[in-house]
Amino acid sequence: MPPPRRLALVIAWTGAAIFAASLAWFAYSYLFRFGQRAPAGPLARPILINVLLFSGFALHHSVLARSGAKRVVHLLIPPELERSIYTWVASVLFLAVCAWWQPVPGVVYDLTGPWRFLGWTVQLAGLVLTIRASAALDVLDLAGVRAVVRRANAHSPDGSNPPLTTRGLYAFVRHPLYFAWTLFVFGAPTMTGTRASFAIVSIAYLMIAIPWEERGLVATFGQQYEDYRRRVTTRMIPWLY
Repeated sequence: MPPPRRLALVIAWTGAAIFAASLAWFAYSYLFRFGQRAPAGPLARPILINVLLFSGFALHHSVLARSGAKRVVHLLIPPELERSIYTWVASVLFLAVCAWWQPVPGVVYDLTGPWRFLGWTVQLAGLVLTIRASAALDVLDLAGVRAVVRRANAHSPDGSNPPLTTRGLYAFVRHPLYFAWTLFVFGAPTMTGTRASFAIVSIAYLMIAIPWEERGLVATFGQQYEDYRRRVTTRMIPWLY
């Protein structure tokens, strides 16, 4: 039985709010908490814990995006709440990852002078690109709010997919949000061990996840995405990947 309209809207909008909160918590953690130099100590234990933490988040993020898992989810919750529940769980997991991320001793590099300013510029570019790339997408649809609102307004979801975005930044790189993430995490002027472990683990996950994600995009958009992939050869990082 579908949940009451008001309850569904509360779930959807609070899911979007906690998604925004998780991103804000990450930005604060990376810029301030992860920038603190950890005292000398062993490396293996905190790095292993951090890898396991991010793997738990990544497992949910990847497995529940697969069609087989979605069919199981549809047996438990109404279709219009699928994306919202997914956003809820992913956001809570990401909050936990950032909260429990272990300090890693050491400093990989510490830029000074003009180079330090350049690092801040790269990070700012990452934020600007994130905003621009997100503007090409319907963020409320990604967070699951649109489906619930359509249902609440007595408009049954028509099952259609949002159009494939290929203009702007998407004509330069197929996953501009991941490119922006790379700029932000690796642009830090002071790369502590804590920041480096987060940057390396998260980027490694994105690079591994892209082929799986693009299989789903091919299944959704068919030849249109195949043509786009041939036209824009860069997946995430220009000239590298």
